[in-house]
Amino acid sequence: MKRPALSVSLIPTALLTLSLAGTVHAAPVRITFWHSMDGVKDVVAGYAREFNASQDLYDVVPTSVGNYREAPAKLQAAIKAGNPPVMFQAEFTYFNKLVGDGQLVNLDKYEAGLDGSLIKDFYPAVWKAGEVGGVRYGLPWNVSTPVLFYNAGALRSSKVSVPKTWTELEATANAIRKGRRPLLTIADAWTFEALVSTRGGRLVVNGKPNFDSPEAVDALEQLARMVKGGSAQARTLGEAVGAAVDFVRGENLMVVASIANWTDFQKLPFVDLGAAQFPCEKVCTVPIGGANLGLVKGATPQEQAGALAFWKFLMDPARLADWVKNTAYVTPRKSVQAALGDYYAKNPYRKAAYDQMDDTTPRPSAPDYYTWQKYLEDAIHKASTGQMTAQAALQEAQRKAGQ
Repeated sequence: MKRPALSVSLIPTALLTLSLAGTVHAAPVRITFWHSMDGVKDVVAGYAREFNASQDLYDVVPTSVGNYREAPAKLQAAIKAGNPPVMFQAEFTYFNKLVGDGQLVNLDKYEAGLDGSLIKDFYPAVWKAGEVGGVRYGLPWNVSTPVLFYNAGALRSSKVSVPKTWTELEATANAIRKGRRPLLTIADAWTFEALVSTRGGRLVVNGKPNFDSPEAVDALEQLARMVKGGSAQARTLGEAVGAAVDFVRGENLMVVASIANWTDFQKLPFVDLGAAQFPCEKVCTVPIGGANLGLVKGATPQEQAGALAFWKFLMDPARLADWVKNTAYVTPRKSVQAALGDYYAKNPYRKAAYDQMDDTTPRPSAPDYYTWQKYLEDAIHKASTGQMTAQAALQEAQRKAGQ
């Protein structure tokens, strides 16, 4: 006698689960990662592929969302729409604003689980940059310092040395002018921070703007004096492409910018590029540049775990060494430098950024500095182009920031 077929509904649930266990696999958790590394997006995509292939729990999906000044608007639109990425690469000043707005995940619990030797291996300023109010919200990855790029051939033919101080730089620019404007100065808050810090000043004190300090006025007066005298050319960040062309053509011979711009200059027909440490004045110190990796509020525990696993993957010494070679950034981990000895021997100019890492400081951590720096850059431009005196322009920026 034939037995009736057994209905699936009559099979005990536990038994059904066991029968399917060998054939059904949970899909990997999708980790969306928004970054601003468009110039090296293929490198970033390669790291994500390597990570995804190394395990089956997570699937990192990187997306380039524009430069540091374009990405914030896209992030805010995504947050408003309820579909932000899990992980976001936030430039340092924007990172502090995100923390102030309560939009990033507190990572203290994760930091507590990290090996102490790993934490000690990060440069102090780099690791400190991920903290706000003593709480960890960011993790390091891409780190840069401002350096002095120069036309090595032109300086050699003029028989002048690479300037080591801002006083020397002004004298050198005056000496090699010959119808050119040797220094290209750009109205950029970060490099101006560096210029002020070498004079012993700070643009933010106790969370308040300090734009019209004597050190800031002195720094801006020097830039304005050089532009007026014909030894410098003033540009804005919006004119960066034209400025790069002028530099390549030899109209300008020196410019302070991020070491990461090395890869941009390499794309242009300029083969005699030099780079030196940022000129000192009273002290030798520079603010670090770059960004933190932060987790956006709303990320699930599984997504957070996946993003943090990917960050640890990026921090592998061999991978960081590869990152430096591909991007010209500086590694956030001190121990990685040993693996870069031969590389820096063959690329001595890139070593300029590394040589000043022990003298770095974090950028201002006040959340409102992200907005304030626009007032500061307006002041730099107005004074450099003779529209206002340095003191009046910085006082105006101070008033706007204090409102």
